[in-house]
Amino acid sequence: MAFRTVIIRNRCKLEYSLNYLVCRSETETRILLDEISSLVIHSTEVSITTALLSALSEKNIRVVFCDGKHNPQSQLLPIYGTNDSYRKIMSQTKWNELLKDEIWKDLIVRKIINQARNLMKINNSNFNKLLDYSKEVVNGDATNREGHAAKVYFNALFGNEFSRNKDCLINTYLDYGYSIVLSAINREIKCYGYLTEVGIHHIGEINSFNLSCDLIEPLRPYVDLYVINGKLDDDNFKKQLSYMLNDKVKFKNQEMYLENAIKLYVQNVLNVLKNGKGSIEFIDYEL
Repeated sequence: MAFRTVIIRNRCKLEYSLNYLVCRSETETRILLDEISSLVIHSTEVSITTALLSALSEKNIRVVFCDGKHNPQSQLLPIYGTNDSYRKIMSQTKWNELLKDEIWKDLIVRKIINQARNLMKINNSNFNKLLDYSKEVVNGDATNREGHAAKVYFNALFGNEFSRNKDCLINTYLDYGYSIVLSAINREIKCYGYLTEVGIHHIGEINSFNLSCDLIEPLRPYVDLYVINGKLDDDNFKKQLSYMLNDKVKFKNQEMYLENAIKLYVQNVLNVLKNGKGSIEFIDYEL
């Protein structure tokens, strides 16, 4: 089973040879592709062969490319996830609207509950307000309990002057962490043969990841924990967040890596949407 997150930070050439990723710089390093779950290319001075890109895509290895400031900019996704992609995409465009509203409600309820748990961790009494909000969410979150909860939540964590639109180190941490989780969700949606562009609530015309942005919501508070717990430092936060998918969590009471749990979580949500019945199983984690 793939378990390695490979991070390329310095100038080098990446090639493919006999099922190995070959990294050539001053020395040569070989890594078996079957051991790689994720490849993060931080440096813009890296050159990579199309043969390697093809092999990475074929094995569904998550590849994230960063810009000149080392922030995630794009990722490699296969065009064809399964041999029945057409049928799945056609069904995706016809997902029941009432069911989508119900699922969005479930996602937001769990997100707010996880936010409340984070506030409980730091002994902030506003967790009670968030729990109240979670009980008031209606189908489709028509009353925007998510937005009300977010304001209380982030102000409680980082002060009343904080805004998610503010250019600051905290938002840099959060955005980077969210992008790592989002890329894992993108990969799984593609692997199951669905479109990331067609969501259940997000409908941004220029957003290529509407469905992924729907599914990430309950997991955002997990990323927030890294900031709350003070686990990150200015020099190494990207490295630390890149390894986040190797954290141990629980799904259906079974302990596993977060990356594996995301795979099962995405599959579960897609099955509920496909079959028009069932309930969503969420990822649990220790505070």
